[in-house]
Amino acid sequence: MTRTHLMIHSSPPCHRLVLLLVLLLHPCHRKLAEAAATTGGQWALLQSSIGIASMHMQLLNNDKVVIYDRTDFGPSNISLASGKCRYDPQEQVLKVDCTAHSVEYDVATNSFRPLTVLTDVWCSSGSLMPDGTFVQTGGFNDGDHVVRLYKPCSSGSNCDWQEINNGLIQRRWYATNHILPDSSQIIIGGRRQFNYEFYPKTAATNQVFNLRFLVQTNDPVVENNLYPFVFLNVDGNLFIFANNRAILLNYKKNIVVKNYPQLPDGNPRCYPSTGSAVLLPLRNLQGPAIQAEVLVCGGAPKGAYASAQKGDFMGALNTCGRISINDPNPQWVMETMPLARVMGDMLLLPNGHVLMINGASAGTAGWEYGRNPVLSPVIYQPNKTIGSRFEVQNPSTIPRMYHSSAILLRDGRVLVGGSNPHMLYNFTGVLYPTELSLEAFSPSYLDPGVAGLRPRIISPVSQSQIGYGRQLVIRFSVSGQLKGNLVTVTMAAPSFNTHSFSMNQRLLVLGGDNVKIAGNSTYQTAVLTPSTSSLAPPGFYLLFVVVHQDIPSQGIWVHLQ
Repeated sequence: MTRTHLMIHSSPPCHRLVLLLVLLLHPCHRKLAEAAATTGGQWALLQSSIGIASMHMQLLNNDKVVIYDRTDFGPSNISLASGKCRYDPQEQVLKVDCTAHSVEYDVATNSFRPLTVLTDVWCSSGSLMPDGTFVQTGGFNDGDHVVRLYKPCSSGSNCDWQEINNGLIQRRWYATNHILPDSSQIIIGGRRQFNYEFYPKTAATNQVFNLRFLVQTNDPVVENNLYPFVFLNVDGNLFIFANNRAILLNYKKNIVVKNYPQLPDGNPRCYPSTGSAVLLPLRNLQGPAIQAEVLVCGGAPKGAYASAQKGDFMGALNTCGRISINDPNPQWVMETMPLARVMGDMLLLPNGHVLMINGASAGTAGWEYGRNPVLSPVIYQPNKTIGSRFEVQNPSTIPRMYHSSAILLRDGRVLVGGSNPHMLYNFTGVLYPTELSLEAFSPSYLDPGVAGLRPRIISPVSQSQIGYGRQLVIRFSVSGQLKGNLVTVTMAAPSFNTHSFSMNQRLLVLGGDNVKIAGNSTYQTAVLTPSTSSLAPPGFYLLFVVVHQDIPSQGIWVHLQ
């Protein structure tokens, strides 16, 4: 099987699908082949190489994507612009480096250009500020205390990274960021950092706040609590999941206001056991009590990391835990996925479904510790009954293992890249070569057969400003007959993705059932914007109209402030 995966990867693109079908029809994979035969979604190769492995990704409000890898492995496969070189006496491999380790990808033109990072951004974190500036924090070696800013600019401009040395009090490596209601962001944890801090600093926040929960969830040697899953609850507190359990934290007072039960199976879900998690879509935003649910899926069982170090690759977990975090007595409800998955990504789609993509079915995160790529994405539909929520999608032909990434684009596609389970870039003689390509996965709502049903937003125009608790009138067009009770308006925050977790990911269902005819094939609906910054922190969001329950429009950018 290992040799077959290598054949798939190293074969020309035109032959990959044939080889994949041969693999799937092998008796060991017949069940997967049967499941995939009736499912949807399409794959497209966008770039065979962008010169770097896409370890980290962030979509900006100008429809460009900042992508970066790390600087400490030697040269990449793309040169810096204008013959520039980076000189870093602290660099561990190549002190004079004329290659780029970050690029800006332009979605509209399917093109990319090199960017310059001066210090090591390996396994770092980040989030967007309300003005659209991407704030990236930490990394490795001489980059672990650095804050880096990337401000979106117009096409033709040469915007680049700005670096703030010692912008952090503590080193942040494998930490998690989240934007807060007051427009600042919190940086939580990281290797041997059982604390949190804020950026930007104020007189009250220019310090480090200890978080004992990160000590309690730290497994000796293995850790299993890096890149914790962090979500802003509707009450303004933070839900923090690490290892196999969670707390609700009042970060202003540094008080744990609720302890949640451990997952029933007790298995770890955070790095390096690396499952993934989402805050499910927030609905009924004008109701007296807004329900907030967290879904945690996949990962590796206890002992998997130590076993992988010995060459024994344990099977990944095939379970999800779902919990309503504001219930008086919250309990995990367990579900079984059709495919076990470790190092997978979970993304909220515009229609409120959850996409599970990338990863492996054995081993853990870490160099050379993953086996058996999971090539087929899975759609999870939260509103269906247990037992009918999962749908396996059509497979890719490219393994996306350790250090892969995925983000939602404005047009509804999912950008997928990365995979480098090696200490250096390695393209030959290995199970899973370093992958420099970019793909797009198009969910079934983009299938040509439903193109005529897809709505188009007429107004407001993209980049419109909206306020809190205001009525927002949306005009849209759609062909064919429209049932007004099957229309919703959703608003999605663009997330920062790395290591199987999408930071700041959030989708709000604003309503939309009061649809009126406004002209020939034109309709109008009025919704209320979120009432507080605890529901939706200030910043840029993607606004979608969804018809027939699951077919979204192309998104428009709105600026909530």
